[in-house]
Amino acid sequence: MSDSASLRLQAVAIGALRDINLEVRPGELVCLSGPSGSGKSRLLRTVADLDVHDGEITLGDLRQGQVAGHVWRSAVMLVPAESQWWAETVGEHFPGDAIIDLTPIGFDADVVEWSVSRLSSGEKQRLALARAVARAPRALLLDEPTANLDPDNIQRIERWLQGIIRERRLPVLWVAHDQAQIRRVADRHFRLRGDTLERS
Repeated sequence: MSDSASLRLQAVAIGALRDINLEVRPGELVCLSGPSGSGKSRLLRTVADLDVHDGEITLGDLRQGQVAGHVWRSAVMLVPAESQWWAETVGEHFPGDAIIDLTPIGFDADVVEWSVSRLSSGEKQRLALARAVARAPRALLLDEPTANLDPDNIQRIERWLQGIIRERRLPVLWVAHDQAQIRRVADRHFRLRGDTLERS
């Protein structure tokens, strides 16, 4: 199984969406946008194998329907808009053997000792992205990953994520509303309109 592989959706149907066909190539960042309630987050949950759906989703030779859910989600990792935190300190949420430099996203090394209770919503969002990257997924699903950030941190996260995506050759689906951000980060952009995706 190759480390760099395309993420493919074939005839995927969920909710109002029908016959969704999309290939996201290694190192490619595809943005999804659309009105509230159009199914953007639900489509990401579908790709993460969290919602029942029709159609086939593959990552290279890994087929979603033929592996356990946790195996799929460790390879195709969803970072939701609102992250969950279950332990007392930040460091407990990272793999024990992970070595990740958090300075590019605005944290010193001692952040791993911080109590989660002291984190702002923006700090949680940045660290949720970092803990996902630390688990070395083969594809990323990002649901409005900068929604809680100020302009400086938005640009910081954009640069950091783009570097990781290119370096690791990750296929990425990124839900975004800000058209300026989409122009900055997207290799391709699709709008959810009615029951389908439209290239923008």
